[in-house]
Amino acid sequence: MRRFSLMLPLLCLPMLAEASSTYRCGSALVSKSAPSAEVLSKCGEPVSRDFLGYREVVDSYGFRNEVNVEEWIYGPKNGMYHFLRFEGGRLTEIRSKRGS
Repeated sequence: MRRFSLMLPLLCLPMLAEASSTYRCGSALVSKSAPSAEVLSKCGEPVSRDFLGYREVVDSYGFRNEVNVEEWIYGPKNGMYHFLRFEGGRLTEIRSKRGS
């Protein structure tokens, strides 16, 4: 029994990782790397859109580019706010936080 209780948190790790790689808005689902236009068409206009600045990225050929970084906020939905971060027009991060 003790062995099972130690393994249970490890079995839940894939579910936790999956929860932050997609965002459900209504009946639609968006995944990381989705273009901002797709997120906008599936989820509608966010409550807030903030331009955070620029980030330097290196592509697969070694070229350096600056891409714009934005954060969109959806919610509150059942007391939760959802923060979607875009870099270069692609969804890179999905976080959720309970509102106060």
